[in-house]
Amino acid sequence: MSHQLSDLPSYAEIGEASRQEHLAADPAELHGALCGWLAGGGADVADWTARALADPQLPTPQPGSALDRLRTASVAQLEDRGFAFELLLPDGDASTVDRADALFAWCRGFLGSFGLAAGAQPPLSEEGAEALQDLARLAQASPEGGDEQEDEDALSEIEEYVRIAVLLLHGDCVMGPRHRKRLN
Repeated sequence: MSHQLSDLPSYAEIGEASRQEHLAADPAELHGALCGWLAGGGADVADWTARALADPQLPTPQPGSALDRLRTASVAQLEDRGFAFELLLPDGDASTVDRADALFAWCRGFLGSFGLAAGAQPPLSEEGAEALQDLARLAQASPEGGDEQEDEDALSEIEEYVRIAVLLLHGDCVMGPRHRKRLN
């Protein structure tokens, strides 16, 4: 498989980097925080961990490190017009419950950093405001074991919804204002 600029590092790689840097976030939550920061209009900066996790004491990820590659890939994906944006979640080998738990953690990370970057009154469309409320509900959810195939289908649908919601919020807070600036 050829690696493109927009390929995310692996979940395990980010988990290891997070432990090494003593970040109090699992890989899904960390990626959610990064994407929330970026979608809310936060700057694409090397010291994103300190900003997105609201901890100025955190060290800046080294250029080319897994955390730095996570940032550059996430920025490229969010900016991609082909909707190539992906969530960093455990792969299909993990249980449905573990993957759902990671998805909800991703949403929690996203919400915290989105709020930091976008401020109290982000320029949201009606759909964007609805998407943000839905993400807040998901962030409070916890997985319940049930029928494995139904759970698998539901998880896929929720994951796809979160992906689209993030792109919508990024469009409202980053792409829209950028476009309006170009027109003026």
